[in-house]
Amino acid sequence: MRTSGSRSSRRSGSSVSNGLLVSPRAAAPALEDRGERTAFIAGQRVGRQAAARRRAAARRRARRRGLIAAGAALAALAGPAAVVYWALTSPRFAVADVDVRGASRVPVARILDAAGIEPGTNLWRIDPTAVAARVQGLPGIRRAELTRELPNRVAILVDERRPFTLVSGGRLHWLDEEGWLLGDEPNAVAPPVPVITGLSEDEIATMRTQPSAKARAAIGLIRALLRSGSPLTAQISEIDMSRRDGPVLYTVDGIEVRLGTEEWEERLARLEGVLGQAAAQEGGVSAIDLRFRDQVVLTKGGQG
Repeated sequence: MRTSGSRSSRRSGSSVSNGLLVSPRAAAPALEDRGERTAFIAGQRVGRQAAARRRAAARRRARRRGLIAAGAALAALAGPAAVVYWALTSPRFAVADVDVRGASRVPVARILDAAGIEPGTNLWRIDPTAVAARVQGLPGIRRAELTRELPNRVAILVDERRPFTLVSGGRLHWLDEEGWLLGDEPNAVAPPVPVITGLSEDEIATMRTQPSAKARAAIGLIRALLRSGSPLTAQISEIDMSRRDGPVLYTVDGIEVRLGTEEWEERLARLEGVLGQAAAQEGGVSAIDLRFRDQVVLTKGGQG
């Protein structure tokens, strides 16, 4: 039995194929590709164009990543430079105060003048090594160090040279233990170690910038006296460095002692016993000569 639907389909010239209605008056439907892509089809131009597009997109992404990395690198370089520029120019780091610590003998004003740090100088533009060298150039300064104290202070730490003994050359001058001249002494004083004599004023003047060989030799002799631990240090009042044949010591009793140019420690050890013998000599002793290895020459008081 035929249905009316079948008759209608024939009358209108349409047909049914595989469940799809195909009409000459309708647009052709898109047919689904149900077949498999063979190796031959996959290598055709359509596939190559898609791969080329993917490669181009990958290159664009790589270029973008490269640009981002380059920008980050430039930012990293520009960041520290900006910080440095800010630190070197910011009023926040303008020096408002310079503090001197450790000074007692050398005037603070003299230290500040040698340092040469002007108020308002940028804290980071100061060369600590150069400032310390200028301050150490002062006669009474042994060592100096500069430290920055944020945000706007500078501290100069000084280690002063300490007076060790006096040198006499028309006037009295203090020396430190290394032979550096520290300054004049206008008053009569009694130092705890012997006074150095026999240097001219011109020789003493040069010691403001460089200790003299004579002063160093006399200081070495004083150190030998101190190392001995004997009462000799208190018995010797003066060391005369004017003789060519070595230093001459003078005791507090006025006895002249000639040591020669070498073996001072051994001769000082002998001197302690010789002074005891000299004290027992009738008429006293005016001079003791220790320059000879195997003998001691005593000159009695009043003899030339």
